[in-house]
Amino acid sequence: MQPRNMSMSGVVDLAAVKAAQEAKAKAEQARAEAARTGGAGAVSPADLVIDVDEAGFERDVLQRSTEVPVVIDFWAEWCEPCKQLSPVLERLAVEYNGRFLLAKIDVDANQMLMQQFGIQGIPAVFAVVAGQALPLFQGAAGEAQIRQTLDQLVQVAEERFGLTGLTVDPEAEPGGAPAADEAPAGPYDALLEAAARALDGNDLDGAVQAYKNVLAEDPAHPEAKLGLAQAELLRRVRDMDPQQVRKDAAGRPGDVQAQIAAADLDLAGGHVEDAFGRLVDTVARTAGDDRETARVRLLELFDVVGADHPAVVTARRALARALF
Repeated sequence: MQPRNMSMSGVVDLAAVKAAQEAKAKAEQARAEAARTGGAGAVSPADLVIDVDEAGFERDVLQRSTEVPVVIDFWAEWCEPCKQLSPVLERLAVEYNGRFLLAKIDVDANQMLMQQFGIQGIPAVFAVVAGQALPLFQGAAGEAQIRQTLDQLVQVAEERFGLTGLTVDPEAEPGGAPAADEAPAGPYDALLEAAARALDGNDLDGAVQAYKNVLAEDPAHPEAKLGLAQAELLRRVRDMDPQQVRKDAAGRPGDVQAQIAAADLDLAGGHVEDAFGRLVDTVARTAGDDRETARVRLLELFDVVGADHPAVVTARRALARALF
Protein backbone atom coordinates (compact mmCIF):
# COMPACT_ATOMS: atom_id res chain seq x y z
CA MET A 1 0.00 0.00 0.00
CA GLN A 2 1.48 3.32 -1.11
CA PRO A 3 0.11 6.62 0.17
CA ARG A 4 -1.04 8.71 -2.77
CA ASN A 5 -0.65 12.40 -3.58
CA MET A 6 1.89 12.83 -0.81
CA SER A 7 4.52 15.52 -1.26
CA MET A 8 7.35 14.57 1.08
CA SER A 9 9.82 17.17 -0.20
CA GLY A 10 7.73 20.28 0.38
CA VAL A 11 7.86 21.13 -3.35
CA VAL A 12 4.51 22.07 -4.82
CA ASP A 13 3.76 19.51 -7.55
CA LEU A 14 0.78 19.00 -9.80
CA ALA A 15 -0.62 16.16 -7.73
CA ALA A 16 -0.46 18.33 -4.62
CA VAL A 17 -2.20 21.20 -6.36
CA LYS A 18 -4.99 18.93 -7.56
CA ALA A 19 -5.36 17.42 -4.09
CA ALA A 20 -5.70 20.89 -2.60
CA GLN A 21 -8.37 21.90 -5.09
CA GLU A 22 -10.31 18.67 -4.58
CA ALA A 23 -10.08 18.90 -0.80
CA LYS A 24 -11.33 22.47 -0.82
CA ALA A 25 -14.24 21.52 -3.09
CA LYS A 26 -15.17 18.57 -0.88
CA ALA A 27 -15.05 20.73 2.24
CA GLU A 28 -17.33 23.31 0.62
CA GLN A 29 -19.75 20.57 -0.44
CA ALA A 30 -19.76 19.14 3.08
CA ARG A 31 -20.54 22.54 4.60
CA ALA A 32 -23.35 23.11 2.10
CA GLU A 33 -24.82 19.68 2.82
CA ALA A 34 -24.56 20.26 6.57
CA ALA A 35 -26.40 23.56 6.22
CA ARG A 36 -29.09 21.93 4.11
CA THR A 37 -29.71 19.07 6.53
CA GLY A 38 -29.38 21.11 9.72
CA GLY A 39 -25.89 20.03 10.75
CA ALA A 40 -23.26 17.35 10.21
CA GLY A 41 -22.71 14.31 12.37
CA ALA A 42 -20.60 15.12 15.43
CA VAL A 43 -17.80 13.01 16.88
CA SER A 44 -16.97 12.27 20.48
CA PRO A 45 -13.77 13.77 21.99
CA ALA A 46 -12.54 10.16 22.24
CA ASP A 47 -12.72 9.91 18.44
CA LEU A 48 -10.12 12.67 18.03
CA VAL A 49 -7.28 10.25 18.87
CA ILE A 50 -7.10 7.04 16.84
CA ASP A 51 -4.68 4.15 16.40
CA VAL A 52 -3.78 3.54 12.77
CA ASP A 53 -2.06 0.62 11.03
CA GLU A 54 -0.95 -0.05 7.47
CA ALA A 55 -4.23 -1.68 6.51
CA GLY A 56 -6.29 1.32 7.61
CA PHE A 57 -3.89 4.09 6.57
CA GLU A 58 -5.65 5.07 3.37
CA ARG A 59 -9.10 5.12 5.02
CA ASP A 60 -8.15 6.62 8.38
CA VAL A 61 -5.47 9.08 7.28
CA LEU A 62 -5.50 9.83 3.55
CA GLN A 63 -9.27 9.94 3.16
CA ARG A 64 -9.87 11.73 6.46
CA SER A 65 -7.25 14.33 5.51
CA THR A 66 -9.69 15.71 2.94
CA GLU A 67 -11.99 16.61 5.86
CA VAL A 68 -9.59 17.56 8.66
CA PRO A 69 -5.81 17.87 9.13
CA VAL A 70 -4.45 14.55 10.42
CA VAL A 71 -1.44 14.77 12.74
CA ILE A 72 0.55 11.52 12.88
CA ASP A 73 2.47 10.53 16.01
CA PHE A 74 5.04 7.84 15.19
CA TRP A 75 5.91 6.10 18.45
CA ALA A 76 7.02 2.83 20.04
CA GLU A 77 6.55 1.26 23.46
CA TRP A 78 10.31 1.29 24.19
CA CYS A 79 10.72 4.98 23.28
CA GLU A 80 10.96 7.06 26.47
CA PRO A 81 10.64 10.49 24.72
CA CYS A 82 7.49 9.14 23.04
CA LYS A 83 5.97 8.58 26.48
CA GLN A 84 6.48 12.27 27.20
CA LEU A 85 5.26 13.59 23.85
CA SER A 86 2.24 11.38 23.13
CA PRO A 87 0.16 12.45 26.16
CA VAL A 88 0.72 16.11 25.23
CA LEU A 89 -0.46 15.53 21.68
CA GLU A 90 -3.48 13.58 22.90
CA ARG A 91 -4.44 16.34 25.33
CA LEU A 92 -4.04 19.02 22.64
CA ALA A 93 -6.14 17.01 20.17
CA VAL A 94 -9.04 17.25 22.61
CA GLU A 95 -8.29 20.88 23.50
CA TYR A 96 -8.25 21.93 19.84
CA ASN A 97 -11.78 20.54 19.66
CA GLY A 98 -11.75 18.95 16.22
CA ARG A 99 -9.36 21.32 14.44
CA PHE A 100 -7.12 18.31 13.84
CA LEU A 101 -7.25 14.52 14.22
CA LEU A 102 -4.41 12.68 15.95
CA ALA A 103 -3.38 9.34 14.41
CA LYS A 104 -0.97 7.20 16.46
CA ILE A 105 1.22 4.73 14.56
CA ASP A 106 3.33 2.12 16.35
CA VAL A 107 6.48 1.88 14.22
CA ASP A 108 7.33 -1.62 15.47
CA ALA A 109 4.06 -2.94 14.06
CA ASN A 110 4.06 -0.75 10.94
CA GLN A 111 7.58 -0.78 9.52
CA MET A 112 6.38 -0.09 5.98
CA LEU A 113 4.80 3.22 6.96
CA MET A 114 7.95 4.19 8.86
CA GLN A 115 10.00 3.58 5.71
CA GLN A 116 7.59 5.40 3.43
CA PHE A 117 7.79 8.52 5.57
CA GLY A 118 11.58 8.27 5.69
CA ILE A 119 11.69 8.31 9.48
CA GLN A 120 15.17 7.95 10.98
CA GLY A 121 14.22 8.30 14.64
CA ILE A 122 11.23 8.64 16.94
CA PRO A 123 9.21 10.34 18.16
CA ALA A 124 8.46 11.87 14.78
CA VAL A 125 5.39 13.94 14.03
CA PHE A 126 3.93 14.56 10.57
CA ALA A 127 0.70 16.05 9.29
CA VAL A 128 -1.31 14.94 6.28
CA VAL A 129 -3.51 17.60 4.69
CA ALA A 130 -5.49 16.84 1.54
CA GLY A 131 -3.31 13.80 0.97
CA GLN A 132 -0.04 15.72 1.34
CA ALA A 133 2.46 14.71 4.03
CA LEU A 134 4.16 17.56 5.87
CA PRO A 135 6.97 16.96 8.39
CA LEU A 136 6.25 18.89 11.60
CA PHE A 137 9.00 18.03 14.09
CA GLN A 138 11.11 15.20 15.47
CA GLY A 139 11.91 14.55 19.11
CA ALA A 140 10.14 15.55 22.30
CA ALA A 141 9.38 19.20 21.49
CA GLY A 142 8.17 21.63 24.13
CA GLU A 143 4.47 22.35 24.41
CA ALA A 144 4.86 25.98 23.31
CA GLN A 145 6.58 24.88 20.11
CA ILE A 146 3.94 22.20 19.53
CA ARG A 147 1.12 24.72 19.95
CA GLN A 148 2.76 27.14 17.54
CA THR A 149 3.18 24.38 14.96
CA LEU A 150 -0.42 23.22 15.35
CA ASP A 151 -1.73 26.77 15.08
CA GLN A 152 0.13 27.20 11.78
CA LEU A 153 -1.15 23.85 10.56
CA VAL A 154 -4.83 24.53 11.20
CA GLN A 155 -4.49 28.02 9.69
CA VAL A 156 -2.98 26.69 6.47
CA ALA A 157 -5.53 23.87 6.35
CA GLU A 158 -8.39 26.33 6.55
CA GLU A 159 -7.04 29.11 4.34
CA ARG A 160 -5.39 26.98 1.65
CA PHE A 161 -7.59 23.88 1.63
CA GLY A 162 -10.88 25.00 3.16
CA LEU A 163 -10.68 22.40 5.95
CA THR A 164 -12.46 23.71 9.04
CA GLY A 165 -12.25 20.56 11.15
CA LEU A 166 -14.72 18.24 12.81
CA THR A 167 -17.77 19.02 14.93
CA VAL A 168 -17.24 17.66 18.44
CA ASP A 169 -20.10 16.77 20.79
CA PRO A 170 -19.14 15.70 24.34
CA GLU A 171 -22.42 13.77 24.52
CA ALA A 172 -21.75 11.74 21.36
CA GLU A 173 -20.98 8.06 21.74
CA PRO A 174 -17.36 7.18 20.86
CA GLY A 175 -17.22 5.71 17.40
CA GLY A 176 -20.84 6.59 16.83
CA ALA A 177 -20.49 9.30 14.21
CA PRO A 178 -22.61 8.44 11.19
CA ALA A 179 -20.79 7.56 8.02
CA ALA A 180 -20.99 10.15 5.30
CA ASP A 181 -23.55 9.37 2.62
CA GLU A 182 -22.15 8.53 -0.78
CA ALA A 183 -22.27 11.69 -2.86
CA PRO A 184 -24.55 11.38 -5.88
CA ALA A 185 -22.77 11.07 -9.17
CA GLY A 186 -22.39 14.38 -10.90
CA PRO A 187 -23.25 14.90 -14.56
CA TYR A 188 -19.59 14.86 -15.62
CA ASP A 189 -18.18 12.24 -13.24
CA ALA A 190 -17.74 9.66 -15.99
CA LEU A 191 -15.79 12.10 -18.17
CA LEU A 192 -13.63 13.24 -15.27
CA GLU A 193 -12.92 9.64 -14.35
CA ALA A 194 -11.96 8.94 -17.95
CA ALA A 195 -9.58 11.91 -17.84
CA ALA A 196 -8.03 10.65 -14.61
CA ARG A 197 -7.53 7.19 -16.10
CA ALA A 198 -5.93 8.72 -19.18
CA LEU A 199 -3.51 10.70 -17.01
CA ASP A 200 -2.65 7.61 -14.99
CA GLY A 201 -1.91 5.81 -18.27
CA ASN A 202 0.16 8.75 -19.59
CA ASP A 203 -2.40 9.27 -22.38
CA LEU A 204 -2.16 13.05 -22.28
CA ASP A 205 -4.04 13.54 -25.54
CA GLY A 206 -6.94 11.50 -24.19
CA ALA A 207 -6.93 13.44 -20.90
CA VAL A 208 -6.96 16.79 -22.72
CA GLN A 209 -9.90 15.72 -24.86
CA ALA A 210 -11.86 14.38 -21.87
CA TYR A 211 -11.46 17.66 -19.98
CA LYS A 212 -12.41 19.63 -23.10
CA ASN A 213 -15.57 17.53 -23.40
CA VAL A 214 -16.60 18.63 -19.90
CA LEU A 215 -15.78 22.27 -20.59
CA ALA A 216 -17.78 22.20 -23.81
CA GLU A 217 -20.88 21.66 -21.67
CA ASP A 218 -19.77 23.62 -18.58
CA PRO A 219 -17.06 26.19 -19.44
CA ALA A 220 -16.61 27.20 -15.80
CA HIS A 221 -16.23 23.67 -14.34
CA PRO A 222 -13.34 24.16 -11.84
CA GLU A 223 -11.97 20.60 -11.81
CA ALA A 224 -12.03 20.35 -15.60
CA LYS A 225 -10.31 23.73 -16.00
CA LEU A 226 -7.59 22.73 -13.56
CA GLY A 227 -7.19 19.28 -15.11
CA LEU A 228 -7.01 20.66 -18.65
CA ALA A 229 -4.35 23.21 -17.71
CA GLN A 230 -2.26 20.51 -16.04
CA ALA A 231 -2.66 17.98 -18.85
CA GLU A 232 -1.77 20.56 -21.51
CA LEU A 233 1.33 21.55 -19.56
CA LEU A 234 2.45 17.94 -19.24
CA ARG A 235 1.84 17.43 -22.96
CA ARG A 236 3.94 20.49 -23.84
CA VAL A 237 6.94 19.36 -21.80
CA ARG A 238 6.64 15.66 -22.66
CA ASP A 239 9.15 15.71 -25.53
CA MET A 240 11.38 18.53 -24.33
CA ASP A 241 15.12 18.14 -23.88
CA PRO A 242 15.54 19.90 -20.52
CA GLN A 243 19.23 20.61 -21.03
CA GLN A 244 18.66 22.18 -24.44
CA VAL A 245 15.67 24.20 -23.21
CA ARG A 246 17.75 25.63 -20.34
CA LYS A 247 20.62 26.41 -22.70
CA ASP A 248 18.34 28.19 -25.17
CA ALA A 249 16.68 30.26 -22.44
CA ALA A 250 20.02 31.30 -20.94
CA GLY A 251 21.57 32.14 -24.30
CA ARG A 252 18.58 33.95 -25.78
CA PRO A 253 16.97 36.07 -23.03
CA GLY A 254 15.03 38.06 -25.64
CA ASP A 255 13.53 34.97 -27.29
CA VAL A 256 9.98 34.78 -25.97
CA GLN A 257 9.39 31.20 -27.09
CA ALA A 258 12.61 30.06 -25.40
CA GLN A 259 11.54 31.72 -22.15
CA ILE A 260 8.04 30.23 -22.38
CA ALA A 261 9.45 26.72 -22.89
CA ALA A 262 11.74 27.14 -19.88
CA ALA A 263 8.84 28.43 -17.77
CA ASP A 264 6.77 25.38 -18.70
CA LEU A 265 9.66 23.16 -17.68
CA ASP A 266 10.10 25.08 -14.41
CA LEU A 267 6.46 24.66 -13.44
CA ALA A 268 6.26 21.00 -14.42
CA GLY A 269 9.26 20.42 -12.16
CA GLY A 270 7.59 22.16 -9.22
CA HIS A 271 9.59 25.41 -9.45
CA VAL A 272 6.55 27.65 -9.30
CA GLU A 273 8.18 30.97 -8.41
CA ASP A 274 10.91 30.48 -11.03
CA ALA A 275 8.34 29.85 -13.76
CA PHE A 276 6.27 32.89 -12.86
CA GLY A 277 9.27 35.15 -12.34
CA ARG A 278 10.73 34.20 -15.72
CA LEU A 279 7.54 35.17 -17.56
CA VAL A 280 6.98 38.35 -15.56
CA ASP A 281 10.51 39.42 -16.50
CA THR A 282 9.78 38.54 -20.14
CA VAL A 283 6.63 40.66 -20.10
CA ALA A 284 8.58 43.56 -18.57
CA ARG A 285 11.27 43.63 -21.28
CA THR A 286 9.11 42.99 -24.37
CA ALA A 287 6.37 44.82 -26.24
CA GLY A 288 3.61 44.20 -28.73
CA ASP A 289 2.83 40.64 -29.74
CA ASP A 290 5.78 39.21 -27.82
CA ARG A 291 4.57 40.78 -24.60
CA GLU A 292 1.03 39.53 -25.16
CA THR A 293 2.27 36.00 -25.90
CA ALA A 294 4.24 35.89 -22.65
CA ARG A 295 1.34 37.38 -20.69
CA VAL A 296 -1.15 34.82 -22.01
CA ARG A 297 1.14 31.90 -21.17
CA LEU A 298 1.64 33.27 -17.65
CA LEU A 299 -2.14 33.37 -17.14
CA GLU A 300 -2.35 29.78 -18.39
CA LEU A 301 0.27 28.73 -15.85
CA PHE A 302 -1.74 30.47 -13.11
CA ASP A 303 -4.58 28.07 -13.99
CA VAL A 304 -2.26 25.09 -13.47
CA VAL A 305 -1.50 26.12 -9.90
CA GLY A 306 -4.83 27.64 -8.91
CA ALA A 307 -5.87 31.20 -8.12
CA ASP A 308 -5.53 30.74 -4.34
CA HIS A 309 -1.86 29.74 -4.41
CA PRO A 310 0.30 32.43 -2.72
CA ALA A 311 2.74 32.41 -5.64
CA VAL A 312 -0.10 33.30 -8.02
CA VAL A 313 -1.17 36.23 -5.86
CA THR A 314 2.41 37.54 -5.75
CA ALA A 315 2.95 37.02 -9.48
CA ARG A 316 -0.29 38.81 -10.37
CA ARG A 317 0.96 41.90 -8.52
CA ALA A 318 4.31 41.67 -10.27
CA LEU A 319 2.57 41.27 -13.63
CA ALA A 320 0.47 44.38 -12.99
CA ARG A 321 3.63 46.38 -12.22
CA ALA A 322 5.31 45.07 -15.38
CA LEU A 323 2.33 46.02 -17.54
CA PHE A 324 1.52 49.40 -16.04
